[in-house]
Amino acid sequence: MSKEKKHVFDNPQNVKRLLKCFYGFLVVLLIGDSFVSKQHAAFGWEEWPEFYAVYGFVACVVLVLASKYILRPIVKRHEDYYD
Repeated sequence: MSKEKKHVFDNPQNVKRLLKCFYGFLVVLLIGDSFVSKQHAAFGWEEWPEFYAVYGFVACVVLVLASKYILRPIVKRHEDYYD
């Protein structure tokens, strides 16, 4: 009889703790961004609070959607392609 090895993330409580740590770190970073000086901004919108966080999130979502709906149909092969 072989016992399956338990891993750290098999316990749902550990996953919840990790997510709480990630969210807490996110809040700390967003608050810390308010204290960073943005003196050398090339455009006015770069001085908006949390601009780079929103910009990065939107860019990531656009990249995922573009790869799913634009690039995937281009490189996808039919089911019987190798037959």
